[in-house]
Amino acid sequence: MTIDIKIGIDFDNTIICYDYIFNKLGIEKKIIPQDLNIGKNYVRDFLRQAGKEDDWTRLQGYVYGARLLDASAYPDVTNFFSFCDKVSLRYCIVSHKTEYPYDGHPYNLHRAAYKWLDQAGIQCDTFFEQTKEEKIDRINAEGCSHFIDDLPEFLSLPGFSEDIIKILFDPLDQYDNPVYSRTFKTVRSWKDITTLFSNEVQKRWDEKQ
Repeated sequence: MTIDIKIGIDFDNTIICYDYIFNKLGIEKKIIPQDLNIGKNYVRDFLRQAGKEDDWTRLQGYVYGARLLDASAYPDVTNFFSFCDKVSLRYCIVSHKTEYPYDGHPYNLHRAAYKWLDQAGIQCDTFFEQTKEEKIDRINAEGCSHFIDDLPEFLSLPGFSEDIIKILFDPLDQYDNPVYSRTFKTVRSWKDITTLFSNEVQKRWDEKQ
């Protein structure tokens, strides 16, 4: 029995987790203190407040290009893809990612991301778009019924097909906003995402009986 669901999924900070790698490499490059709180945003905010925006830009290129294979997947991501394959749910990855960094060494960021996905054993249609608008256009063109992203500001942009169900991935519980809770389904983990779609699949199967 075919279930009419196609799940679009963001890549950075949704499938792949940068909570530790930015601190590790920032310390290696001696641009952040060793006792800085763990997390990409802490590293970003520290460098910006110190007037080191260029260091932040170059660090991003280094992480996303040369050292991406050191980053890990969020817990239970691969279990989610296994679940989708088991129940024949369609899915794709759609990300806003330029091919090269804005500054620093010209790493091929797309090639690095494909290598990371291959290492993680994640195989599906994957699209890296140059702009947010092109990302939305791709989501619509792929016929996604659902889209999962970690940024409420992206999910709030105009241009999405009206029927798309938007899912906000918020593992750090940082978006406690009633507007978001009315607009998106909010999940804290990939285990929760798997449960959400398992329930949806069961509901649709029941309706077809």
